Amino acid sequence: MKTDILILGTGGAGLFAALHAKQANPDLDVTLVVKGLVGKCGCTRMVQGGYNVALAEGDSVERHFMDSIRGGKWLPRQDLAWRLCTGAVERIRELENEVGCFFDRNPDGTLHQKAFAGQTFDRTVHKSDLTGIEIINRLMEQVWNLGVDKLEEHRAIELIPAADGSGIAGVLLIDMRAGVYRFVQAKAVLLATGAGPTMYLYHTPSADKTCDGLAMALRYGLKLRDMEMVQFHPTGLLGGLRTRMTGTVLEEGLRGAGGYLLNGDGERFMTRYDPRGERATRDVVSRGIYAEMRAGRTSPMNGAFITMSHLGPEFVAKTFPGMVKRCADCGFDLAGGRVEIVPTAHYLMGGVEFEIDCSTASPGLFAAGEDCGGVHGANRLGGNGVANSTVFGGIAGDSMAEWVRRGAPWRDPDETVIEAGIARAETPFGLKTGNLFELRERLSHTMWDDVGVMRTAEGIARGQQKLDDHFAELRTTGLSDGERAFNLTWHDWLNMDSLTTISGVIATAAQARKDSRGAHFREDFPETGDLETTAYTQISLDGDRLETEMVPVEFSIVKPGQSLLADDLADATAAA
Repeated sequence: MKTDILILGTGGAGLFAALHAKQANPDLDVTLVVKGLVGKCGCTRMVQGGYNVALAEGDSVERHFMDSIRGGKWLPRQDLAWRLCTGAVERIRELENEVGCFFDRNPDGTLHQKAFAGQTFDRTVHKSDLTGIEIINRLMEQVWNLGVDKLEEHRAIELIPAADGSGIAGVLLIDMRAGVYRFVQAKAVLLATGAGPTMYLYHTPSADKTCDGLAMALRYGLKLRDMEMVQFHPTGLLGGLRTRMTGTVLEEGLRGAGGYLLNGDGERFMTRYDPRGERATRDVVSRGIYAEMRAGRTSPMNGAFITMSHLGPEFVAKTFPGMVKRCADCGFDLAGGRVEIVPTAHYLMGGVEFEIDCSTASPGLFAAGEDCGGVHGANRLGGNGVANSTVFGGIAGDSMAEWVRRGAPWRDPDETVIEAGIARAETPFGLKTGNLFELRERLSHTMWDDVGVMRTAEGIARGQQKLDDHFAELRTTGLSDGERAFNLTWHDWLNMDSLTTISGVIATAAQARKDSRGAHFREDFPETGDLETTAYTQISLDGDRLETEMVPVEFSIVKPGQSLLADDLADATAAA
């Protein structure tokens, strides 16, 4: 097949890219590729909390930017973080006035903005606690109106370079319905598959998110940054390991509205770990809960509790209807009782290195959303995630349309890479059958126990050895059925291949960073270290070996100890 623009992923980044590309040039052939069904999979649809944007009186883009830099522990690439904050203002207006989203409003007609942790201003725009559904539904309507093509239930398995090495030629896919391979040639390709740390025992992303995009990017030769930075959301629903509801998010707005965290003894505990209590950043709250769990002060299912009842059941039921229903499905009363929670792997701050126009090191290959690293640094503020996908998704669409307009060619593919991609996908056929479910379980325990909320060199090394064993076992584990069409066990195998690969990258980066920074906490190196010499981890693949480099962060806008905010400068002067 041929298409001008090929977009891998149909979350906020992918759909916004398609929208902007078609708006820039309605004659472009734009094709969406998704493992499931458009609008029914991925994580943007699952967003409950909201969208960070500086709109209200007293707030500013500078304040949003400084919150993001400080929350990211001075690791973000500052031009990307600045573009996120400025672009959010543009994009929220576009979502309302052009895309057709309805967000909650104040009595005076202004957008209601609620409190999220780690921010100095209440700036999170939302649609009750169902923000992502509103955004995705409206985006889908707009995209279908523009005549975008779609390849549903198609799995991308390899980024294919041009035979002459001049850039990307297209992508190798599996048509999951027919069980056949398909190469799609494209002038521009967008990587927007959304990563998703589902290799952990407790995780929030949907099961179709298995880091395929990052694994493909690594094999293709792109460099990944900040991969040790796995964000654990502190309040994942704990319904028992036998329900898929376990690990799903109870969003930050609960704590922002005044919810309490309690240990198994019924005590509030967060002020032991941070004076901000429940409204500390996600990494701090996750470590606080984890510490209570390790100390044995746990709920019946070995987690902690969140309670909202002191705010009034009617208020809670009206303000957070989606979460009240979800908790009720698992036997909990969020409005009037206590709900068991546990830290849950939520988001990868790390990813592909990319530029402000969403281009990558390979001509014709663009990236946006959670597949990208550098925007959030060591910690993503709640509400910055959907802003990131939609802001940079729109930029990617504009950039790809311009790339094609300037005469980007269809490149002849490197046939040897296509053959190697097919051979890799065919690996399990003909091998002795094994237990993929049990292997996936062991992977999840390895990452939770050894490369999880709190880390040590000894634990990470133990995890790396286990990961090597898991990968070796996967390579000798076959399938009982040679049929390709709708062979979900085959796709479980491919999921494990991606997850094990990226788990190795996370562990390698975690071992390389010998300090504690945001989501990455080393108990053997608990100090943050000198901010002036901050560096980020950069991982690349050399044959079968992962190569690591520590790259200095460029403080292009503001340096540690400085601020863009007048009141911060005044406070610093007074203190001096």
